[in-house]
Amino acid sequence: MASVQQPKIIDVTAKAAEKVTEFMKQEGKDNLYLRVYVTGGGCSGLSYGMGFEENPDEDDVILEQNKVKILVDNYSQKYLKGAVVDYIESLMGSGFKITNPNVTKSCSCGHSFSTE
Repeated sequence: MASVQQPKIIDVTAKAAEKVTEFMKQEGKDNLYLRVYVTGGGCSGLSYGMGFEENPDEDDVILEQNKVKILVDNYSQKYLKGAVVDYIESLMGSGFKITNPNVTKSCSCGHSFSTE
């Protein structure tokens, strides 16, 4: 069974939460979970991913921040501890940005990284 309100693994800023809520409404659902995860791959060895899910998996930690329910699986927890998910808007483009204190090397794309 998924656990609820474990120690904080990641922070989702108010701006990111606002955008997540906006995207949920575009999906026609406002009760989805935001999954933030790490997977193998990318030019630096690991990559970030985000997506919506209707139900948590058994090994998920469930967090709630700024009225957004967040899922983090067991594998991703160690790589995301202390990370901040933000939404950036600039002349060069807009999108989610993850700032992660565990990263020792990252690709210029900002989505691929490695840790020690």
